[in-house]
Amino acid sequence: MKTDTRRRIIRDILLQLPFMIWLVLLWMLLWQQFTPLAVVTGILVAVFVTRVFRLPTVELVGRVNVWHSLVFIVRFVGAVVTGAISVTIQVFDLRRQPGAAIIAIPLRYADDILTTHVAVTASLIPGSLVVESDRDRRIIYLHVIGVRTRDEVDRFREGVLRWERRIVRAVGTPEQYRALKADKSGGAR
Repeated sequence: MKTDTRRRIIRDILLQLPFMIWLVLLWMLLWQQFTPLAVVTGILVAVFVTRVFRLPTVELVGRVNVWHSLVFIVRFVGAVVTGAISVTIQVFDLRRQPGAAIIAIPLRYADDILTTHVAVTASLIPGSLVVESDRDRRIIYLHVIGVRTRDEVDRFREGVLRWERRIVRAVGTPEQYRALKADKSGGAR
């Protein structure tokens, strides 16, 4: 029994290690000091933060498809540029107000990391911003400008779901990837 407990503790430490390293680096960047003292105080702060503000352990799957990740990055950069141009045109078009809506988007995959990736991707593309995320029902709510009709809302919702599928192809779990391949609509684009 002691061996199982020891293995679980080591596994938990290894799972938290990347997050702890990130917190220490963030601490050093915050103070703009890269000294041994900054490392030690960063470790202390990271341990304090992770113990006081306890979050559930998130397991990283370690699956990264390089090709689909590159495709995602290229499409994302293109969407950011296109979104910036679209928002600029809407701002300078004084003849009409751009339409706006809050759109509920039910995600297909129940995973906190995937939901976060989709929400961040949608928020970084100009013209939309996440206003709420319902973890239990797997719905993200986005404030979107530039939509006026029901068809435009549906097209935007489908666009976010395409981003979800791209993210699953790039970094989803093996189970999510198999489900995506099994879903006929997930295989497209």
